[in-house]
Amino acid sequence: MIIPKYWAEARLQHREGRRQVTLRRFGWSDESDAAAQAHADLRVREAMDRVLAGEELPRRERRVAYNGAEGVPIREEIVDRHGDSVITRNGYGALCLNTPDVLFADIDAGEQDLSYRHGCLLIIVLTFVFTVALKLAGMERLAPAVGIGFASAWALSWFIDHAYTRFVARPRARDARERWDAEALARIRAFADGRRDWCLRVYRTPAGFRLLAMHRTFDPRDPEVAAMFDALGVDSTYALMCFNQHCFRARISPKPWRMGLERLHAPYAATWRAEHADLRERREWIRRYDAAASRFASCRFVETLGQGGEVPEAIAVREVHDLFCRADQRLPLA
Repeated sequence: MIIPKYWAEARLQHREGRRQVTLRRFGWSDESDAAAQAHADLRVREAMDRVLAGEELPRRERRVAYNGAEGVPIREEIVDRHGDSVITRNGYGALCLNTPDVLFADIDAGEQDLSYRHGCLLIIVLTFVFTVALKLAGMERLAPAVGIGFASAWALSWFIDHAYTRFVARPRARDARERWDAEALARIRAFADGRRDWCLRVYRTPAGFRLLAMHRTFDPRDPEVAAMFDALGVDSTYALMCFNQHCFRARISPKPWRMGLERLHAPYAATWRAEHADLRERREWIRRYDAAASRFASCRFVETLGQGGEVPEAIAVREVHDLFCRADQRLPLA
């Protein structure tokens, strides 16, 4: 599992005639800031040598916290440790449990946009219609006619959007989600039926289902893990992250926007540094987030599938996971 404590970024520029090449690369370490900087300097120098030799490489690595799927370690604040597991705070503020060998797998339906997608076009068309109607009705000046037409169009569009969402989109989405849930749960149970010696805990999440394997530990690069992910339709980005970072991962606190909060705005920096944790705005956001999160669960336990036993490593992870997720409480999911 690769979740470093210290991060740095190095920048290197090369000019030859009219050609200029500028590269940036991250460095990381569990020892110190200096070690992380030395690693960044080494990586940017190696990248420059490859570029000058004719290889096509990205000029910089993406400044996103959760980029483990791209081969760069997970760059997040380490909040706590429980044995071999690490709890981090991700880029938008939720807590995530990262484990080296206890298997988590999320099967998601995704979140649907229920709003009426042609609102802007509708407002433009209705503004034109109302403006022409007002002119034909005898309004001489164009500007007031356009203003009244726009206001009327906006109000009517809002009503149409509200009605569409309530009476059309939301019922359709609910029906589609119920069908997807039934199909996903049937697929999970069929998978477990073929592996009676396994032990899988099934949880409901806001977007679908989560599985936690209890009967043994897994190497994230084990072909059996890849086969399981394929069979169940696990998100490909998550599967790639597990392979690259030698770990499994589960979000264990709510997404802020599901509780009516804005997401955490991380400091503009390419690297996470310990002093960021003491930023006043960050501490205040976490205080409000924790207060709201106490009223929600991140997932809810559904059932256990299979007849296998439970290994101590998985039991320890399950206790942490269920406690933070409030998986046994009847709370709204977020």
